[in-house]
This record gives sequence, C-alpha cells and structure tokens, in this order.
Amino acid sequence: MPKTYTYTEVQQHRSADSCWVVLYGHVYDVTSFLPSHPGGSKVVLQLAGTDATEEYDPIHPPGTLEENLPPSAKLGAFDASTLPTQEKAPAGEEEKTQAVAPTQQQTAVVPTAGKQQHPITSLAQCLNLDDIEKLATAKLRPKAWAYYYSAGDDLLSKTLNNTVYQRILMRPRVFVDCTKCDTSTSFLGHKVALPFFVSPAAMARLGHPDGEAGIARACAAFGAMQIISYNASQTPEQIVADAQPGQIFGWQIYVLTDRKASEARIARINKLPAIKFIVLTLDAPVPGKREDDERTGLVAANLRATSAVKNTSSASSRFPDDREQQQARDVESSDSGSVGKALFQGTAPDLTWKATLSWLRQHTHLPIMLKGVQTHEDAYRASLYPQVQGIILSNHGGRAMDTAPPSIHTLLEIRKYCPEVLTRLEVWVDGGVKRGTDVVKALALGAKGVGIGRAPLFGLGAGGTQGVEKVLEILKGEVETAMRLLGCERVSELGPYCVNSRAVETEVFDDVPAPRMQKLGLWLRSRL
Repeated sequence: MPKTYTYTEVQQHRSADSCWVVLYGHVYDVTSFLPSHPGGSKVVLQLAGTDATEEYDPIHPPGTLEENLPPSAKLGAFDASTLPTQEKAPAGEEEKTQAVAPTQQQTAVVPTAGKQQHPITSLAQCLNLDDIEKLATAKLRPKAWAYYYSAGDDLLSKTLNNTVYQRILMRPRVFVDCTKCDTSTSFLGHKVALPFFVSPAAMARLGHPDGEAGIARACAAFGAMQIISYNASQTPEQIVADAQPGQIFGWQIYVLTDRKASEARIARINKLPAIKFIVLTLDAPVPGKREDDERTGLVAANLRATSAVKNTSSASSRFPDDREQQQARDVESSDSGSVGKALFQGTAPDLTWKATLSWLRQHTHLPIMLKGVQTHEDAYRASLYPQVQGIILSNHGGRAMDTAPPSIHTLLEIRKYCPEVLTRLEVWVDGGVKRGTDVVKALALGAKGVGIGRAPLFGLGAGGTQGVEKVLEILKGEVETAMRLLGCERVSELGPYCVNSRAVETEVFDDVPAPRMQKLGLWLRSRL
C-alpha cells in the first residue's frame, strides 16, 4: 500500500541534496531533476517542502511530470490534514504584495484629462482593449499581471510601441461606397478571415485555466490565426486538439543549447497538420530586465521565506533555529523567481545566419518565419536565404532591449532602403497594437499581417475564452470601420496613400552612405 506523508515529513526535504514537493496531492522527490530543470534549480528549491501545485500548474503543460521524472519519484500521497493552521501575513506584507499591482501612473500611456472614468466590471462594458486590460488587472493574481504587463528596463520601447501609431494619421476618402468590407487575407498561402493574428505569448494559464486552448477556440470562432508559444502552458497537441477545418496555427521555437531537446520538439510539431509554419524567435537571445516581473518574484520569495520559518517553528522543532533562519536567507538571496527569467534558462545565445538556418531546415519541412527583425539590414539579409519565407518585425513587446525601435520604424526603414524585401518575403509586424486603426496603418505601410500578444492574454484574464473572443470582436469591428472610412473594401486596397506617416519618418534611422554597394558591406557584418 502506498505510503502517506505528513507535512512534517515533507518539510524535512528542503535542500539540493534532498528536495521534495507536493503536487496534485502527491509527494514527489525531484532531487535528481534539479540540475536539468529549465527554470534553474533555485526556482524549485524555493518551493521545496511545500505544496507547489498552485505555482506549478499554470506554468507547466500536463504530462511534464511524467516526461521528466521516473515513476519512482512519485513517493506517495500527501495528508493535507497535517498542514499547520494558515497564519495571516505579517503587517506590511499585504502592502508589499499589492505594491506590484499596476498604478494609474503605470498603466496610463496617454493623458486621460477630460475623460470620465467608469469602473469596468464585466466584458459587456469593455469597449476597447484598454477596458479589457483594466478588467483583467482587477482579476489577475499579481504574478500573472506582472508577467503579462512587464517589459524591459524603463518600459520605453513598450510605450513607444503603443504611441508611435498615434502619430500616423489617416487619409479618409469620401463618395466611396463603403457598404461592403472584407477583412480576409492570406498568410503564407493560407486564407484567414482577419488580417491580424495572435502572436506567440507564453504562460496563458497564468491568467485563466482555459489557457492557449481557450485562445485557439476563440480564434476558431473568428477565423483568426494563432502562433503557439514554445513556452505555452499547454502542449501543442492539446492546443490544436479541437482545431476547426481550415484553422491555421504556427509554432514558435527558441533554440536551446541542448540542440537534441529542440530537435525532439520540432519532430513533434512536424506531426501536427494544423501547424503550418515555424517561427524562429531571434529578438531575445538573453532575457531582458523586466522589473515588474522580478519585483513580484522577490515579494513571493520573501513571503515564502517568512512562511517557511514560521511554519517549521510551529510544526516541529526538528531543526535548530539557526538552520531555519539560514534556509530563509537562502530563499531571499536566490534568483528572483520571475517567470520571464525562468523561461529563458537553456536558451542558446550562439545562433548565426548560416549555421542555424541550415540546422533548422534539416529538421523540418515547414515554412520558416524569422521573428525579431529590428533593422532593414537584417530584413534584407533574411531575404537572401531561400529557407526563409517571411519575417516578423518585433522588439519582443519591449521585453528585451529597451529603447529598441518599434516595428513600424523598421517597416519604414525597409520601405526606404530595401523595398524589394516586401515582395520577396511576407513581412508581418508585432507589438503595441491597441486599436483596429493601428492594424490598418501597419497594413497600409506594407505589412502583410499584424500580431497581437498581450491583448489575448489580458482577454483570458478578463473572461477566459469569451474574453479573447471579445478582444477579436473589438479589433475586427474597429478594422472594418477604419477600412470603410478610408474607402477600402478589401485589405489588398490598403496602401501608403491611406496614411500620412511623415511625423514618424523623421525618427527613422538615416543611413548617410546611400549607395547600395556601400551599404551592402554594412549588411554583411552580421555573422555567418
């Protein structure tokens, strides 16, 4: 008969030499897995001797335990009745937790003077994506909000991603029959009903149990495309399980230092017919400094350290006080436990044009998109490789290098210096979209498609699958209104004549040595 373990027994195993955790009502010995844990051993050690289900479940796809632990690691059942009485957090700790929640100053991108503020309490009241984000913010746990909201350093790139669209003006036309409006287009030859798509964004179940599969169901309802994150909180098989006929998915890959692990994942993707292409992400070879995310991790670590000392002291006296205090200090001084940093453990920083593209083509027959292009030089270089069918202009949502350019700047660079790229490759843009007019402006300037990343995550937080549907409904309606007022019945009719981008063009990179052959030398500086 399997053994049942008490809280006191589990608490005795909180070190790198013997690390136990409780998951889904069972006790697991994860000591052997510590060195190979993708998020680093310290992340696990912070939860050693505790019930880690609440932390583990939203982040790890089902089946992760079985894939990474031998059957013998499952030691037995956990007796929850032996848990000590939950104590209220010490004075000041609740305030610390709340300190990571967004303030009005943090969330305001443009001044709101003169606008009447209305509380948002339901999806029915949400008229725009800002309303969706406000509703989600009120519902999300601090850890989930911090991961979704956070960006690099001072959030300058994240903010510019949003505000740059406001400086591009529309050029509406009159006396045009705007009765009909067709928002359909195609991505890599696959027809879709919307010219915008869901960008790869990790950890959807942090916001709602529906997770990435819920996003997929919402996309099916609107004929939208979804790119699945490499770090999704559900498996690719689970996400596409209920795919509708004709529903289109892409899959994002971060190449790992352990190439064999990446190759095994690619082999799984090759077997899923719903996934039509692979997106190689290049804009974050190392994690950016996302302070909101890290601050939440520090608060959580401090609370766990305090709780560990209190609970072990009240539950038993098996450890001397100095050992308990040292364990608490070890937790406080360890890595912050931020979601963003944990996801980048094991990501390869040594990718190069020739070697990496050749390696990827050897392991998949699927079309390859490159995500994270931020200069016209790299866009041009990508167009020279037959393995590459398209590029996504992106600064990783402002989450990697702060003050990196918004994708619209890079799009305008391409138009200025190497416009032939727009015909050689499919060029998509990603980042900062808050309005349907933003989508239309990007399409008018030459983008084939427009990605939205945070919006579906906040939609999940606001209302699960229905929240994501609301996001797509709002954007679709705004795109249709903008197209009608521009006098464009179809997406293919949008062009530079629909917008005035002069205010933004003044900020676009200006390369003094203009002759093409001179600049080609600059392009070829990228490592082979």
